[in-house]
Amino acid sequence: MRQLCKGNVAVIKGAVLAGCRAYYGYPITPASEVAEAAALYFPEIGGTFVQAESETASINMVYGAASAGIRVMTASSGPGLSLMQEGISYLAGAELPCVIVDVMRGGPGLGNIAPEQSDYFAMVKGGGHGNYRNFVVAPASVQEMADLTILAFELADNYRNPAIVLTDGFVGQMMEPLDLQYREIVPPPKPWAVQGTAGTRQNMISSIFLEADDLEEHQRKMEAKYIRAKQRETRCEEYRTEDAELLVVGYGIVSRVLRSAVDEARKQGIKVGLFRPITLWPFPSNQLLTAALRAEKVLVVELSNGQMVEDVRLTLEGKRPVEFYGRVGGNVPGVEELLAKIEEQVPAAV
Repeated sequence: MRQLCKGNVAVIKGAVLAGCRAYYGYPITPASEVAEAAALYFPEIGGTFVQAESETASINMVYGAASAGIRVMTASSGPGLSLMQEGISYLAGAELPCVIVDVMRGGPGLGNIAPEQSDYFAMVKGGGHGNYRNFVVAPASVQEMADLTILAFELADNYRNPAIVLTDGFVGQMMEPLDLQYREIVPPPKPWAVQGTAGTRQNMISSIFLEADDLEEHQRKMEAKYIRAKQRETRCEEYRTEDAELLVVGYGIVSRVLRSAVDEARKQGIKVGLFRPITLWPFPSNQLLTAALRAEKVLVVELSNGQMVEDVRLTLEGKRPVEFYGRVGGNVPGVEELLAKIEEQVPAAV
C-alpha cells in the first residue's frame, strides 16, 4: 500500500507492523507527531497509548511494559532523551527489549527545534551509567523510518536490549511516498517477562546485583551478546565507491545531500563515492575500512561539531587521512556547499 506520509508518522506505522502494542511518551518538537500518530493508531488495534507527565515517567512506563513481555516504544528529542538516560541504562541492565525514537534537534541545552545530529554520542556511546550498548539505526528517508523501526524491534527482541531509531528533525518532518506491506507478526519468546501462577510472582525483573561476582558475571554475559552483534548486525550503503578516490561519509539527511553532491562531482570527472552507515551501533567498521582503503582520502560530514568522525578515525587507524566538515544550529548544507568541499579535497585525492 503506497501513501504520502511524514517521517514521524511512518515510525508508528512501522511499529504497528512490527507488533508494537504500547506507547508511553511526552511530546516535544520536532518529534511530537510520533506521539500524535501513536495516540491515533494504537487504540484502533487494541493497544495502549499514554501521554506521561514527563520523559522520566515515560521511560519507566516502558520499563514496566517491557517487563510484562509487551513490545513497547517511546519517542522524544534531545532534551527528553537526556532525562531518559537513567531509565535506558536500567532497561539495558535488566536486558529488556524496547524501541526508543530520537528525532534530533539543535543543542546543547534547549538549543532550538531545527534539525541537528548532536545526539550521536549520547545514543551510540550509551549516555547513561554502566557498561552497556544501545542498538542504533539511522534512517535517511520516510521509507526507512518505517523499515528501520521494524528492524529496531527485531534487534531489541533478538538481543533483549534497547534499540534506538536515531534520526534528525529534517527526516522526521519531511513527507515522502511510503510503501507498506502487511507482514506476519511473530511474538518473541518471553523468558524475561514477569510471570506468576495464581497471583504469585515467580520471577522479578531487576538490574541490581548486590554481589560483585554476580554483577561481573551478568556484565560478561551482556558483553558476549554485544560481541555477537558486532559480527552479525552491521549494515551500510555504498554508492559509487568502487573507483572512488575520495570517500565521503554521512548519515541521515546529510547522506542524501551528499549523494546528490557525489552525482554532481562525477559530472565534473571527480571520482568520489558515498559511504552511509545504517547501523551506527554496531558501527560498520569492516565495510568502511574496505571502502576507505580503495580511496585516497575520507571526508566526513555531520550536523554536529564532529561526533561520528571519531568512529571513522578509530576504524581507519591512520591508514587514510580523514577530514571533517560540520554544520550546527539547525543549518543543513546544500548540494553546492558540499560540492565545494569535495572540490577542496580533490587535489589531495588525485
